[in-house]
Amino acid sequence: MVDGTLLYQGKAKSAYLTDDPDTLVLAFRDDTSAFDGEVIEQLAHKGAVNNQFNAYIMGLLHDAGIETHFIQRLSATTSLVRRLEMIPVECVVRNRAAGSLVKRLGVELGTHFEEPLFELFLKNDALHDPMITEHHAKAFGWASSTELHTMMDLSLRINAILTHRFSEIGLDLIDFKLEFGRYHGRIVLGDEFSPDGCRLWDQATGEKMDKDRFRQRLGGVIEAYTDVATRLGITIES
Repeated sequence: MVDGTLLYQGKAKSAYLTDDPDTLVLAFRDDTSAFDGEVIEQLAHKGAVNNQFNAYIMGLLHDAGIETHFIQRLSATTSLVRRLEMIPVECVVRNRAAGSLVKRLGVELGTHFEEPLFELFLKNDALHDPMITEHHAKAFGWASSTELHTMMDLSLRINAILTHRFSEIGLDLIDFKLEFGRYHGRIVLGDEFSPDGCRLWDQATGEKMDKDRFRQRLGGVIEAYTDVATRLGITIES
């Protein structure tokens, strides 16, 4: 099925063409980056953990009626996905204050929001993923008003699903980013959902169980990722 042609290589994943123009194979690598790729390291088994974590989350969302690009996991580190025309806008949902929001607005780390905050960012490492508005996205042709509203609706639905699921295993979903694409005229969830793209704090201890362990040099990155996977009932294959 894989023809071996590399379509693109991101910071942590590579995409390969298949003999079906509507599908791709995603290969999750052990590369780990922070600060828009300024810091890059390899963490053993990260690709396998993230691929299998993502497969679980995508399955959970599919069962809840969210259309995703995920088709099936092929191996420990690869998955078959639908080929989307990706929209260069990241959707971020925040349930509590952390990360760039704290720096931008000077609010206290961990502040709870009565309702989730929804933000848009241009996916552009060279510009450090600047925050944008719906008007920017429409003016520059990145997405239509209808597409943006669909992306927001899906993001908030996903937040409700995942906030509940992580709470069941003793974790608070602090924030996360999503990417969407077009597939035969429909807006579909793409990319991945793993501890690389969200913040998860242990409800009992406040311990960070996500990529902030790498950004802040706390250590135990893969151990934390694997702990979350185990709580979800995922047995990681090597």
